[in-house]
Amino acid sequence: MTVVDAHIHQWDPLTTPREFSGLAKLLRYVPVPMDLAKRLAPRRDREFVGDPTPFVYPYLPRDYRADAGDVPVEAIAHIEAEWIGTGPLGPADETRWVASLPFGVDTPALGAVLGAADPTAPEFAELLDAHRAASPLFRGIRTRVEYHPDSQVRATRKTPGLLTSPAFLDGFGALADRGLVFEAWVYSGQLPEVSALAERYPETTIVLNHLGTPAGIFGPVGRDTGQHPGQRRELFVRWCDDLTALAQHANVVSKVSGLMMPILGHPVPRRGEPTPVPVLLERISPMLEHALDVFGADRLIWGSNFPVDKPITSIPNAADAVATALAGHGADDKAIEQVFRRNAERIYRIDVL
Repeated sequence: MTVVDAHIHQWDPLTTPREFSGLAKLLRYVPVPMDLAKRLAPRRDREFVGDPTPFVYPYLPRDYRADAGDVPVEAIAHIEAEWIGTGPLGPADETRWVASLPFGVDTPALGAVLGAADPTAPEFAELLDAHRAASPLFRGIRTRVEYHPDSQVRATRKTPGLLTSPAFLDGFGALADRGLVFEAWVYSGQLPEVSALAERYPETTIVLNHLGTPAGIFGPVGRDTGQHPGQRRELFVRWCDDLTALAQHANVVSKVSGLMMPILGHPVPRRGEPTPVPVLLERISPMLEHALDVFGADRLIWGSNFPVDKPITSIPNAADAVATALAGHGADDKAIEQVFRRNAERIYRIDVL
């Protein structure tokens, strides 16, 4: 079986405009030991990234190929990565840049590009068309909508409810009219908002990123999130209930990705020593089992979320843990192939394999 990695990021913070470009350039010209840089960073950033190393260096096709190791990845889907180009159509420059990278040259092929755009922006429709003009592989967008009630958990939004606001819902129609995909990266408390969006636009495919990112489910983060086992149990129960409700919408699929993000509360191991697969399995199996129960194997998509997950795990360990957990809950070879390849091919119309 070959694999589609449906969620990776590519960046060069030294030559392209990213939210973290300033830090990357500073550390290039004022060398600071990475462990010191980590200690000096705000707590919410430390807990989100785990280790800043992947963010301060370019991460390009050959870097990804080296990280993939023996996982037989044939194609990838690129997800927007904090591009801050100027002007209302600036985000389309990221799509153009990604399409220009040397994918397929001793590396996996580029199968799809998911760019950045905000449905509340006046030029939203024009930006969608600019993305499409930038690459024939453009398949949809992701909007930074993540909100968390704990102010010490890193998030873009300071208030909840953007996904169900009139401006967002009205603008979203331009995406629906073009038959494009919406990538929903939210924290788990926002899952009911994703359900409301799916109900409003039942013909639009919505891809839930990272199973809804229940911050703190494996350990303490922020000021008062996941601080003790009872709190983590409550978080898991609510996540289960809200994911079950979301899965009732046939137009929603979910990525089994980002399960090794530091913000979930994983202890960060020493650099270069990825968390062992048995340890990962103990943490993520209950989540994967519930996701398989409510979505079924035909609505789950695997993605490595590299290099964001790199401080916690390796791509081979992540793929092994997910496949083992699903198989242990009854997924046969056909189901595993759906999760690791076929569903991504269908959702993103990937035909390069």
